[in-house]
Amino acid sequence: MAHMAIVAFTIAVTLAAYATSRRVFVRYGWAFLSPVFVSTLLVIATLDLTGLSFEAYRPGRDIMTTLLGPAVVALALPLYRQRRIWLPRWPVLVISVGVGSTTGLVSVVALARAVGFATQVVLSLAPKSVTAPVAVEIARLLGGDPTLTAPFVIGTGMLGAMFGPWFLSRAHVADPVARGLAVGTAAHGIGAAAMLHEGELSGALAGAALVLSAVFTAVVAPALVPWLLHVGR
Repeated sequence: MAHMAIVAFTIAVTLAAYATSRRVFVRYGWAFLSPVFVSTLLVIATLDLTGLSFEAYRPGRDIMTTLLGPAVVALALPLYRQRRIWLPRWPVLVISVGVGSTTGLVSVVALARAVGFATQVVLSLAPKSVTAPVAVEIARLLGGDPTLTAPFVIGTGMLGAMFGPWFLSRAHVADPVARGLAVGTAAHGIGAAAMLHEGELSGALAGAALVLSAVFTAVVAPALVPWLLHVGR
């Protein structure tokens, strides 16, 4: 009974933290007030204050995680509603996601090599812009460490959700299709959640981009990343 009470408490804390941070973000719109970032801090602070460990939080987290799959599938509904806007442009959208995914792979491998990261770290970092379950499997195929890939993916998504829309606004990119595709390609599910704050079209395209990016990266990365590692040696 006590176990169930802790599970219910951790779920309630997470929902309350997200609802509160989302309300603050909608009001002020500052990048550092991104709901994912602020709610994470609030949950950590609550666990620390109550003396609960992450192991105690894990059962509630697992329950909430099972809802991620249906949530991603639910993005198909706004995508269907907005089909008259994006469907005539679908070849351009697919090409854009492909170019964005390739650019992400090439740039992160080049930067990681320039910094001097070990090969295994580079291989673990390469699929950082892909949704976590796919990124972990890509890292395994490449010979990377999935335990490193997971935090890289989370960090990328969080930073993309925080600063992606801000950067696009500073670059005067106002088209909701372009904004959704850019953030969804670079910051996967967390980015797609952020774009839903901007509107149904941006969120729908971000959801489509995260799926296309995952498929494209899974196909291309096993051949492209090893080749990039040997270029210039």
